Amino acid sequence: MSRSDNPKQLIRLFDHQSLFEKTLERLKPVFEPQNTLIVAEKELVPRLQGQAPGIPSGNFIVEPVGRGTAPCIGLAAIHVQHRDPEGVMAVLPADHHISDAGGFHRAVKASILAASKGHLVTLGITPTHPSTGFGYIKQGPVIHELGDVKVHRVEKFVEKPDEETAARMLLEGGYTWNSGMFVWRTDRIMEELGKHMPELHSSLSKISEDIGEPSYESTLNQCWAEVQIQTIDYGVMEKAEDVAVIPSAMGWSDVGSWSSLKNLMNEDDKGNTLQGDCVLLDTAGSLIIGGRRLIATIGLKDTLIVDTEDA
Repeated sequence: MSRSDNPKQLIRLFDHQSLFEKTLERLKPVFEPQNTLIVAEKELVPRLQGQAPGIPSGNFIVEPVGRGTAPCIGLAAIHVQHRDPEGVMAVLPADHHISDAGGFHRAVKASILAASKGHLVTLGITPTHPSTGFGYIKQGPVIHELGDVKVHRVEKFVEKPDEETAARMLLEGGYTWNSGMFVWRTDRIMEELGKHMPELHSSLSKISEDIGEPSYESTLNQCWAEVQIQTIDYGVMEKAEDVAVIPSAMGWSDVGSWSSLKNLMNEDDKGNTLQGDCVLLDTAGSLIIGGRRLIATIGLKDTLIVDTEDA
């Protein structure tokens, strides 16, 4: 779905909103715009700013080049610490679709309370089917009850399973999908980065010293050239102490493919999902994303058509 100059987060597909715009809208009841930080590569910042008029320009953190989720999260963490040394941060990807905003808000608010106690909290998604496309989290005992929300200790992380294993875990119960959404105190995640990714921690410490200084960009670029690619799951979460999970059913989908997108959009009586000006004849089961031009089809089945300005 994504291209380097047009990532899926910025494509307006849902009620003429992008996933990025819908993410920001979803955050408003919980986080003030001035407390919302956005990490992105430099080339994307102008487009992101165009879709986020309420976010201060100083809240856009430039990542020189993508190095995976661990460095990205670490960079955000030192900026949060610079603003508030005791701050709690939520890591919320902009390519998720969540249909139950209320369920999301309840889970995030409970996560903030749990994180304030020192836990590294991950938001787990209650599985609806035995998916092989997500990692899983095995829930341990309940360690907190925050209203009607239960916080479990994480027993283990499970790699993306085969179909048989996924079905077994769903039948057994006590597993959630790993959503990639996290909440923690910045001092705790930096502590764990220091233990498990000391080289990254050292680079982040150098960058942190220059935040707000004229030398910041130079230091960032110099340090980032030495940063290794790593995910936060492999780099920290699977090894860290005091990791907790909050299971939630919030209508979550990781929009990673056109097929997953089709599942989130309305279909006509022949199973077609359409956006834009389309004329269909003898067409079924197809996803058609139009731009400014008319799209006409004859005799198609289970076909994907995407029309953009330059393709």
